[in-house]
Amino acid sequence: MSSIATRASSRAIMTAALFAAATGASAQSSRSAAAPPPPPAAAPAVRPPAAAPDMQAVLDALAGLGGKPIETLTPAEARTQPSAADGARAVMAGKGMPTTPDASVTTQDVPYGSDPQQFARIYKPAAAPAGGAAMPVVVYYHGGGWVIADVATYDAAPRAMAKALGAIVVSVEYRHAPEFKFPAQHDDAAAAYRWTLKNAAGWGGDAARIAVAGESAGGNLAVATAIYARDNRLTLPRHIVSVYPIASSSSTLPSRRDSANAKPLNGAMLKWFGYYYQARAADAQDPRLNLVAANLRGLPPTTIINAQIDPLRSDGETLATAMRAAGVPVEQKTFPGVTHEFFGMAAVVRGAKDANDLAVARLKAAFAATPRR
Repeated sequence: MSSIATRASSRAIMTAALFAAATGASAQSSRSAAAPPPPPAAAPAVRPPAAAPDMQAVLDALAGLGGKPIETLTPAEARTQPSAADGARAVMAGKGMPTTPDASVTTQDVPYGSDPQQFARIYKPAAAPAGGAAMPVVVYYHGGGWVIADVATYDAAPRAMAKALGAIVVSVEYRHAPEFKFPAQHDDAAAAYRWTLKNAAGWGGDAARIAVAGESAGGNLAVATAIYARDNRLTLPRHIVSVYPIASSSSTLPSRRDSANAKPLNGAMLKWFGYYYQARAADAQDPRLNLVAANLRGLPPTTIINAQIDPLRSDGETLATAMRAAGVPVEQKTFPGVTHEFFGMAAVVRGAKDANDLAVARLKAAFAATPRR
């Protein structure tokens, strides 16, 4: 190679490197659950806000379970770590409270696709009379950054919703990254919604009274699936409950800094999840992930629930602003003194009970209302 060509090649490599640094572009992981984590990034030296005593008790119990920092692990390793739900159960056990699932709600796992991860756990009030009036339906999507966790990890919220609403709750399992990268999870969420509309009557449900809900990555899926339903002229959900959703690709949102070192979710973990679930860095700008840039017009009334001590707090707050600008009726509330994952801890965290009560009240009202035309 000539010296001129060598210099040109060097300039091209340098330009590409500078572009990557300026845009935050980076290589993504392989599709193996054993793929090593990305290099650690320096976190700002900022102390997160103090948690309420009942929330702190859960964080302390979780720390006592000996988990390792997720951002230092492979996905396979991360999937074996204790969860925030385990921390809540530890607090419950310490208080002498029962930790077994509430038997007044039954469950059944039913496949909606051919992959083993494509199934739904259908929650149904045990007291629902056979041949009685059709029950409303909630399609619920769990969190875990599309990489870790499953329907069992996120049992508390859908079980409580089924009982409080007298509803069928369809908790969707979906394929996980990095084995299946974006948009596999969104494709599965949409497929499960279509499947629920088709099959709800057979479970005693009323497909005309349907809502979507989700936490974290699942909070994103709830909104993205409502957009899918609108665009494909499916029955539109009566309501969306989106709990601390992933909704913005911006790395400069206020909560990205003030809660960069929060627990159980921190800023480094957000980058870790993106490294594994995105097929390419540009995926972060896709409107299915970057919901604040999506076409939000015509979506149903929405309740967005956020935690104060959470790097995703500003995602929910900015999503609410974007939805209002699009003419969507939105109620957004940030609960003080609580962290990411608090929503399923109503048994031991007061803020979680208040958040659950808000979600249930809004869903009840939506199911009772005359549907919009």
